[in-house]
Amino acid sequence: QDRGGGAGAAFLSLSLQMFPRPLFLLLLGLAAPLLRAEDFQGSTHPVPYDEETIFYSKATPADPIAALQAKLNSGELKLAHDREHGYLPAVLDYFKIPRSSQTLVYSKTSLQRSLITPETPRALYFNDDVYIGYIPGAPVLEVSAVDPKLGGTFYHIDQEKLRKPTFVRDADCLRCHSGPRTMGVPGHVMRSVGTDLTGEMDATSEVSGIDHCTPLEDRWAGWYVTGTHGEQTHRGNLVGPEALAQQWERPNARGNLSSLREFFDPKPYLEPGSDIVALMVLGHQAHMHNYITRLNYEAQILQARYGHTRYLTTQTTAFLRYLLFTEEVRLVDPIAGSSSYAADFMKMGPRDSKGRSLRDFDLQTRLFKYPCSFLIYTPAFDALPATVRDNLLQRLYDILTGKDTAREWAGLSTADRQAVLEILRETKPSLPPYWRAQTAAR
Repeated sequence: QDRGGGAGAAFLSLSLQMFPRPLFLLLLGLAAPLLRAEDFQGSTHPVPYDEETIFYSKATPADPIAALQAKLNSGELKLAHDREHGYLPAVLDYFKIPRSSQTLVYSKTSLQRSLITPETPRALYFNDDVYIGYIPGAPVLEVSAVDPKLGGTFYHIDQEKLRKPTFVRDADCLRCHSGPRTMGVPGHVMRSVGTDLTGEMDATSEVSGIDHCTPLEDRWAGWYVTGTHGEQTHRGNLVGPEALAQQWERPNARGNLSSLREFFDPKPYLEPGSDIVALMVLGHQAHMHNYITRLNYEAQILQARYGHTRYLTTQTTAFLRYLLFTEEVRLVDPIAGSSSYAADFMKMGPRDSKGRSLRDFDLQTRLFKYPCSFLIYTPAFDALPATVRDNLLQRLYDILTGKDTAREWAGLSTADRQAVLEILRETKPSLPPYWRAQTAAR
């Protein structure tokens, strides 16, 4: 059956009573794929993406990186090289990725793992479909994108000044970016795993799969976090096992930070912090992208095998639950970032005639003001096979107008449904004509 919050909550309550904390964390790490809220049974199983139908490795990407490389090859565009940061500033500017999106991870979770330490964390910058990984002094810049058909695609570019810089597709990234953590498809992942004092990971401390359904207190081990979150706790800024263990005795001893200078010198980075709001968005969108890719792959395979996609009912229901934040963990204190990220992010999205956008933050009791993922606007969503995309849009319309009264949607208020319906009507031109009917949500 579908995994829901009730069974997971019962397991957590029973486990806390039965096991000491360290053992429980180990068991939780092992059981994490079974506890993911809003996913579906088998969602961690690998999809045969390099076999017939998908041909992931042989296919020519049509992602934003491939488009940039074509311009570089033709001479239409040149990338400026920065003496201190290499091609990082130019790449960020080209893709309009705000510097304020910087998040910092010190766990050794990269192919350049030997260069990552708590004193030299890896910086991640991102927009809706491009992710950039930067380590001061590293020989290459790590780049990944979301291809509308292929899902996550991975590249690197040399950081030394070149006459013709080239983004090289990197298959080695799939060692970590394709498996149970990415829904069995090439994709992106956010982990919460404790480290020793050098950044080496301790697998027994991992809480797998960080997204908007993960309790805040389980997020961001191995990451730096700046910004305020009240008395809510998280696992960021806890370098080494002793610091992680002290969290239970001195909650928030390393929380609500505005500066990271006690850990390292931030001068080599474009921003001084690791914004908590950016971290929350990153967790949501990484899993959302993987979900879109998983649906795309399964639909293509089923269509090729059976001539239809009717077997995807469970998957599409679970997808809509995630899209609409139905199992989002509620905030009990307000969240505020340490940079301009929240403002920068909200500027990017389309707005309706009332000035509303799916990119508007709430940050008081939940992440977004209007509970529908902004990634519904992405080329990846629009590139879903027509049968699946049309089914999703029909079901979404039925949910928002109150026609679908299933228990999964009981937590969506009438006001939220109406607002999302009206925003999408005005800001997503590709919607089917029936969406334009002025049917109020019941």
